[in-house]
Amino acid sequence: MTIDMAHFTPLSGLIGGMLIGLAAVVLMAGPGRIMGLSGIVNGVAGALTDPASWRDKSWRLAFLTGTLAAPILYMAVSGKTVPVILTDTPTMLVAGGFLVGLGTRIGGGCTSGHGICGLSRLSPRSFAAVATFMATAMITVALAG
Repeated sequence: MTIDMAHFTPLSGLIGGMLIGLAAVVLMAGPGRIMGLSGIVNGVAGALTDPASWRDKSWRLAFLTGTLAAPILYMAVSGKTVPVILTDTPTMLVAGGFLVGLGTRIGGGCTSGHGICGLSRLSPRSFAAVATFMATAMITVALAG
């Protein structure tokens, strides 16, 4: 998948980053939860196998619903579409998704949990995780480019 950089504007990145930061603060200040997407998804998936654990899942479902509904709502209101070009096969996308999920399980969190929330809390574990994410990304770009 590639991002159409011709339609990227610094203003949209700034606004998006501010909204992500605001969501992290609201989630931490409200229910006292860390905004890590893999943990949120894992909590919902766990509730599917253990219905007794649904008492703490409403905020997770609300967060995931908003994450999925926001771009759809944006496109409906603005009349714009988001250009996404898939350059990989479905097999590669599934394999990549599996590896990302495995990495978040091994690393004890995902890029949003460590990079946004962990760094802001000065977590040493998150500093190590983000350094690993970034180094791996740079090596991957260098090898794939």
